[in-house]
Amino acid sequence: MSRIGKKPVEFAADITVSVNGDVITFAKGKLSMDLDTRGNVEVAVDGNLVTFKNLSETKEHRAFWGTYRALAQNIVTGLTTGYSKQLEINGVGYKAAVKENVLNLQLGHSHDINFELVDGLEASVEKNVITLKSHDKQLLGSAAAKIRSFRPPEPYKGKGVKYMEEHIARKAGKTSKK
Repeated sequence: MSRIGKKPVEFAADITVSVNGDVITFAKGKLSMDLDTRGNVEVAVDGNLVTFKNLSETKEHRAFWGTYRALAQNIVTGLTTGYSKQLEINGVGYKAAVKENVLNLQLGHSHDINFELVDGLEASVEKNVITLKSHDKQLLGSAAAKIRSFRPPEPYKGKGVKYMEEHIARKAGKTSKK
């Protein structure tokens, strides 16, 4: 059984953390995390450490304990180093371009797809690679999944939008009759 909740979350001196009821606020990036604990987890800030304490040993309380600790660690990591994801576009005539805060995608549909970049999300395009950067891991993952969903890679020719580290299992296709 994992005891990830036991480890305190350490943050840098330039980040200020405050707890107000069930909301933890990380001041450098103005990110907040609503715990909605309902009495499951107790949060304490001591110096440059955030500690989480479960209030009982029930399965539900232990699950919340580790989850909230991991979410807080993700926010601190995002504020210090940031997160990035790369998407690769494969296909003849498939293009992407960034104009101000809009990612324009041409993916073989009858129309261009304009994906609005929300605050805290940056995009850049170099050849056929879209690089997304953010300090919020959840925002980055959901934006990358949304962009991929516009044209997921197909197994025969590999055309579509895929994550850089993703491997597409290719199918043989039709064989000629002999």
